[in-house]
Amino acid sequence: MPVLAAEWTFADFMLSVLWIFGFVILIWLLITVFSDLFRRHDVHGWVKVLWVLGIIILPFLGVFVYIITQSRGMAERNQQAVQQEKQALRQFVATPADELERLSKLHDAGKLSDDEFAQMKAKVLQGS
Repeated sequence: MPVLAAEWTFADFMLSVLWIFGFVILIWLLITVFSDLFRRHDVHGWVKVLWVLGIIILPFLGVFVYIITQSRGMAERNQQAVQQEKQALRQFVATPADELERLSKLHDAGKLSDDEFAQMKAKVLQGS
């Protein structure tokens, strides 16, 4: 039986929006907690299994208990992951200052002539 517009009130709409919002928040929290849980190296397999079972059986309670009891560790592990990503990115992306330092070392070692150094330095400074 189709729902007619007359049967659908603004309160029903707001309640539906609230339910959808709660569901999206639950999914986001589950992803956050599971990613932290499986990233951990200080917790052994059986403890992870117990956390997963607790979160699956009682999702909101399990997520909230995990966040309350593990929040400090979550923040530290998240910060470590960010630092590792920054280090990995720095290995592939050189800043103009890094390039100039590398060129200066090559020039000081005699591997680049004055003209080559000036040309490459100009390219690096043009690109930044």
